[in-house]
Amino acid sequence: MSQKQLSILLAPDSFKESLSATAVCMAMAEGISKVNPQVNIISKPLADGGEGTLEALINGNDGEIFYEEVFDPIGNKIKAPYGIIKSEKVAVIEMAKASGLMLVSLQNRNPLITTTYGTGQLIKACLEHDVKKIIICIGGSATNDGGVGAMQALGISFKDANLQEVNWGGGNLHLIKIIDDSNLDHRIKNVKIEVACDVQNTLCGDFGASKVFAKQKGAGENAVAVLEENMLHYGKLLQSYCQEDIFTVKGLGAAGGLGSSLYALLKAELRPGVDIVIEHYQLEKIIKDVDLIWTGEGSLDLQTAFGKAPLGLAKLAMKHHKFVIALTGRIGAGVECLQQAGISAVFGIIDQNSTDQELFAKAHTNISRTSENIMRLIYFKHNNEAIT
Repeated sequence: MSQKQLSILLAPDSFKESLSATAVCMAMAEGISKVNPQVNIISKPLADGGEGTLEALINGNDGEIFYEEVFDPIGNKIKAPYGIIKSEKVAVIEMAKASGLMLVSLQNRNPLITTTYGTGQLIKACLEHDVKKIIICIGGSATNDGGVGAMQALGISFKDANLQEVNWGGGNLHLIKIIDDSNLDHRIKNVKIEVACDVQNTLCGDFGASKVFAKQKGAGENAVAVLEENMLHYGKLLQSYCQEDIFTVKGLGAAGGLGSSLYALLKAELRPGVDIVIEHYQLEKIIKDVDLIWTGEGSLDLQTAFGKAPLGLAKLAMKHHKFVIALTGRIGAGVECLQQAGISAVFGIIDQNSTDQELFAKAHTNISRTSENIMRLIYFKHNNEAIT
């Protein structure tokens, strides 16, 4: 048996509705340690730009969480978090914390009136910390306003034909005639803005913000048509402003078009969220030195291949010829394609006799148990020969 201490990197995404990525790491570590407490475990919770990215980046870089009073999507005042990594002068925002769908009750969801103004207030709060870069994680929004609300919070004015400020909501975008940036907070001009995005949707069209996402935000068929027409109008204004064909840029349709304003008006750079997290963790350096890599998320299927966190990690692991084990609550159709992308083996954790509610409640136990069994397999080959 080899005397080399086994080193394992744990880098899962969250199991939605069950456990955060940090909690998944803890469950995996618990199961591994039951087999061998001497294993060197390195935990780096992942995220792909959506829920959990703020936690992943701040916890992974000794950052600090602050809170700011902002307007939620329907104009109520709430306390929303943002993170500051002081050593790097980097701020991190999850737009869903200020403008997210989960902040609005089912009966009040209406993208014709919801706003991203609170996200802009969070950006403004970050500027008080003298940061050099702001990472804005977009996704999970309740809005379809193209990011106009966020820009208004930063000082950009959107005037109608009577030179009056246009009201909040995607239902008013068609009224905009003039974009006036003369009162834009000057501090933001010296800050690099990175947009962490986990989808490739364009601003308009069949694959755009309104037609793909507006229904889940409370829009009916007629409202979707209005929102699409309004977004097309707003997109043309942005295109004239930045002198670039923004309708073909992938990712600008994310978060109800918030990415379009960040890109066109603030010169933001859109990047896959998982790439940003991997970069901040310096994961490639860690991957080079570990023996095994464990990842996972609530569901693994064909969709995982389109920019989700486990795949981003697996691609990097494959570059260095590392074996990747993935745990998941649900193994879906097309999961075989992930093996070609670098995920070596997939293990389901579910007890088939349990209800969904029971599965959510037992997620920690199921992950820990599965991790323990995988480790027993790893540690016993033929005549109890350790695989290291």
